[in-house]
Amino acid sequence: MRVVKSLLLGTAAGLIAVGGAQAADLPVKAKAVEYVKICTLYGAGFYYLPGSDTCIKLGGYLRAEVALNAGGNYSAQYNGVFAANNRLTNYYSMRAREDLNIDTRTATEYGVVRTYFDAVFTWTTGNYVGTGSGTGATQYSGTLGLNAAGTGLVGSSGGAVNGTDGSISGGSLGVYYAFIQFAGFTMGKAVSQFDAPWINYPGNNFDQLVGGSGSTNGVAQFTYTADFGQGITAAFSAQDQTQVFQTNIWNTAGMTTTGVLGGAYGSNDLAGSRSPDLVAMVRVDQAWGLFQASVAAHENHVGYYGATETTGHPEDKWGWAVQLALGIKNIPTGAGDVINISGVYTEGASRYNFQELAATSYSMFGSSNAAYQSIGFAGVSDAVFGPGGQLELTKTYGFRGAYTHNWSPYWNTALYGAWAAVNYSGTAKGLICGSAAFATLTGTCNPDFNIGQVGVITRWTPVKNLTFSADFTYSHLDQKYSGTITPGAQTVVAKPAATYELKDQDTYSLLLRAQRNW
Repeated sequence: MRVVKSLLLGTAAGLIAVGGAQAADLPVKAKAVEYVKICTLYGAGFYYLPGSDTCIKLGGYLRAEVALNAGGNYSAQYNGVFAANNRLTNYYSMRAREDLNIDTRTATEYGVVRTYFDAVFTWTTGNYVGTGSGTGATQYSGTLGLNAAGTGLVGSSGGAVNGTDGSISGGSLGVYYAFIQFAGFTMGKAVSQFDAPWINYPGNNFDQLVGGSGSTNGVAQFTYTADFGQGITAAFSAQDQTQVFQTNIWNTAGMTTTGVLGGAYGSNDLAGSRSPDLVAMVRVDQAWGLFQASVAAHENHVGYYGATETTGHPEDKWGWAVQLALGIKNIPTGAGDVINISGVYTEGASRYNFQELAATSYSMFGSSNAAYQSIGFAGVSDAVFGPGGQLELTKTYGFRGAYTHNWSPYWNTALYGAWAAVNYSGTAKGLICGSAAFATLTGTCNPDFNIGQVGVITRWTPVKNLTFSADFTYSHLDQKYSGTITPGAQTVVAKPAATYELKDQDTYSLLLRAQRNW
């Protein structure tokens, strides 16, 4: 009996142990999955970051394009080998670009905290330039530095070689915008408050439109914006001038004939930063359209008369700019049609007319019945000075505009144009034209000039967020020189020592683009 009892107890204990082990192996109930939720506070495309009250939106585009008789960005053949009109000139340039932007917003007791980041990955074809070796050797520009506009080679003549390794790379990474917005303040890299809302593009894809400011790639700034309601806002901003809001301060002691024919009237003598540009803007943005008035103050701070600080320097001078912009919506010609126009005047602040992607040097070759070839050259500066003299501020004025018509939900066309003028003071003209760089000039010396541009673009959007476009632009350089000039050889653009006729120049460009937004 005792043996049977022991067996029964042992069996029961074993069953309990097995049951306990099986119970321990059962899965523990998992926490509920935290799905991504749509955020409706800030418009379509926003989602809550899991576990937070911050909303995020991802966006961007992918673009593929070919520019005919133009630079890698849609820039006209204004200088360097681009405008040489010989065997070094590209008939086409190709580009592919991916853009990525990240927008985050969080509601707080002080209002919305926003961060915004926009970066681009770009691949662009280059071109070949002369190495200056005298043997006719050339070098691919994929390894060469670009000028501030991204349209030509760095150097006083618009063509100095910077790279030597022969790499055909053309890829680059760029940051357009990176800023924080909080309680009315904008801190970081964003579009200038001086710019019209359409920046450089009242209706076009052409990147070099003159006649107003445009910081497409953003500018570092500290800004306060006041919202008065009913679409009325005002902004006050301190923005970096060194990145995109300087052109040239020419020391005419450094003038050379080669530099002059490249559109540079001396050595560029910009000095270290002292003051940011100060900007004020007021805007009315309502159902009928918008009106904006902008003003900017720009300090011109120069280096030295000579190679060392003991040579002395001119005193600083403040320049300024004013711009008016008008956009008219819902015009009678069709739903969604719009007219955008702006006008600008500058004195000692020329970038507010010749925006950051616009050329500030022109050196265009053409045909001639009186000489080896013709050439039209011109340059843009903020100021000019000579040995022992003071800064002579450069005056400019211009306008730009576009009319966009929607033929249907899938097709639209825009007609656009721009014009800008550059005027040098009498003293500046004397310094420039009195230089030995013009020793072989027979005719009229006058560095003033006008540049005019007109174009038409048609866009087709067969499905949402996919657009194909064709943009044609004509440019006319109205330079004020006349007669002939006989310079030495210009090997970078493969031009010989010869007599050239000074003459206005024209150029045409076409951009074919496909773009998918997401």
